[in-house]
Amino acid sequence: LYRLSMVSFFLLFTYIELLDKAYYLNHYYLISVLSFLLIFLPLNGAWSLDVRWGLRRAQPFVPAWLVWLVRMQLGLVYFYAGVAKLNTDWLLTAQPLTIWLRARTAVPLIGPWLDYRWVAYLMSWAGLLFDLTVPFWLSWSRSRAPAYGTVVVFHLLTGLLFPIGLFPYIMIGLTLVFFPWTRGENEEAPAGPAPTLPRPATILLGLVLASQLLLPWRHLLYPGLVNWTEEGFRYAWRVMLVEKTGSAVFTQLEPATGRSQLILPGDYLTGIQEKQMSFQPDMIQQFAHFLEVEAGHDVVITAEVFVSWNGRGSRPLIDPKVDLTAQPVSLAHRPWILQATPP
Repeated sequence: LYRLSMVSFFLLFTYIELLDKAYYLNHYYLISVLSFLLIFLPLNGAWSLDVRWGLRRAQPFVPAWLVWLVRMQLGLVYFYAGVAKLNTDWLLTAQPLTIWLRARTAVPLIGPWLDYRWVAYLMSWAGLLFDLTVPFWLSWSRSRAPAYGTVVVFHLLTGLLFPIGLFPYIMIGLTLVFFPWTRGENEEAPAGPAPTLPRPATILLGLVLASQLLLPWRHLLYPGLVNWTEEGFRYAWRVMLVEKTGSAVFTQLEPATGRSQLILPGDYLTGIQEKQMSFQPDMIQQFAHFLEVEAGHDVVITAEVFVSWNGRGSRPLIDPKVDLTAQPVSLAHRPWILQATPP
């Protein structure tokens, strides 16, 4: 029952998550990754219906590698979120926190403080140090308790200030896995064979872990600033790094007649779809192909897209002369993205 439940949860949750990329969040991705891992881990050895109904024997211990696998996954989330913050916007201009905090000055008690620029700098640097180091503090027995207290304060504060749903409370609960529970930390399990995984499952878990180690670096394969181009941005734990607003107007040209018309995305998309599409090149191209399908024949689709990010002035995101329907859809670099220069 446990494995059936986890397979069902993983498939249903991930299916809903992937239905519309406009709703992508690293938080949802984390739930998908963890639920996939839990399919293969023997976590039904105690307090489960499988044990209660006699479907498996009770197993009061789990292998140490299992606990460390979950700890490593959580540690990677924090660490890569910290690595992503090593950029000039976060460190030197305290963006996008300056923008976000000034919009939260109505929060009771702490709101008036959020309008001070030094508070944004303090929170930027504190957030960087927290993300980069907290997995290590949680892994060391002497610092574990105060580190967990910091985790609780950090996530409660971010949950109060930013609309990030259940993520703060999920992380507060998940990081308890760094603590030894019910038995002494150095107590040995009774003699006997430890639960093992079939070889295919072991290989699959190894591939998942390798992907978690490597995927966050794939943006290095693309030219330009990843926070601008967003090539390699998703599935990389790049959390709360950009504040973007964009506007996009599409032109549809009939090659046979030379007739053209302007197309407003809001006529076809929901509010959040239009907002997210207006600054993400892959979604802009996807919408252009949708317009071609809607036309029912070959048309030329171009777009004028202007984007403002992290307090900068609005600037063109893509080449307005490029026929987006003629560009290949792949994981390769999109040369029609106009590169932004570092500040």
